[in-house]
Amino acid sequence: MGALESFNALPAERLEAELLACCAAPAWGTAVAAKRPFADRAGILAAADTASRELSWPDVLEGLSAHPRIGERAAGDSKEAAWSRAEQSAAAQTADDTTRAELIAANRAYEERFGHVFLIFASGRSQAEILAAARERLGNDEATEQAIVTDELRKIARLRLERVLDAL
Repeated sequence: MGALESFNALPAERLEAELLACCAAPAWGTAVAAKRPFADRAGILAAADTASRELSWPDVLEGLSAHPRIGERAAGDSKEAAWSRAEQSAAAQTADDTTRAELIAANRAYEERFGHVFLIFASGRSQAEILAAARERLGNDEATEQAIVTDELRKIARLRLERVLDAL
């Protein structure tokens, strides 16, 4: 049985757990699961992208609740925590003490300004690049930043969903 067939056949409880590990907003997982069965992998990913774009802001905030501050190591042994550590690992390896300290300060300023963690698709980015993005995004208005955060959450959820599919 291939990944597509396995995904379509997952029992509801296991599918829910897999999807929550991809995105902690239950509405996202519900929307993706509701589209089963899928004809192909592209259909699964398209449904995930659509579900991400249709999340309400409270749903996005719920999704953010599972993300540690950028530059901080996710705690726990859950699949989501392991993925978070992997996604941030390259950035952590490229940071010097000064950049790390500046990123901590940027995180605090961002949280004070917007009321939630700074979320960025960190895979493949250095901490210097992430710091530059955080500083730039501090100048955004609320609506602009909400749109960016929603899209960053979408990219992370999609990467994680691809990992789920690759493991089936």
